[in-house]
Amino acid sequence: MSTATSNVWKNLTTVPGTPAGFTMRGAVPAGADGVEVMLEAWEAGTAEPPHSHPGDDMTVVIEGRMEVQFYVREGEELEVDGAPIVLSAGETGYVSAGRIHEVRYVEACRLVYVHDRLFGFDAEK
Repeated sequence: MSTATSNVWKNLTTVPGTPAGFTMRGAVPAGADGVEVMLEAWEAGTAEPPHSHPGDDMTVVIEGRMEVQFYVREGEELEVDGAPIVLSAGETGYVSAGRIHEVRYVEACRLVYVHDRLFGFDAEK
């Protein structure tokens, strides 16, 4: 069985206000001390703008390849913080709460995304 034939990856939906090329399927709520889990699908060539999350997160790449670029804030500006991290199928990436990052989906991706407690997306300018 593959992601193309598994029912786990069916019923992905678009979410208003999110970048083009993104679809997801959320988890059943578990409680205040739980984690939020999403199945995400991203089209090749799409991206998330610089942002942060209120909790730590973990991304498991099931298919595809993505790049994560970290930033630090210097006054009003964002400055690149190191080289991009490349994650491919079978690899896992972690981002600490409040860490500013952007993501580029170099290939079409299917991801398992886990966020500590309730998910949040804070856009950076």
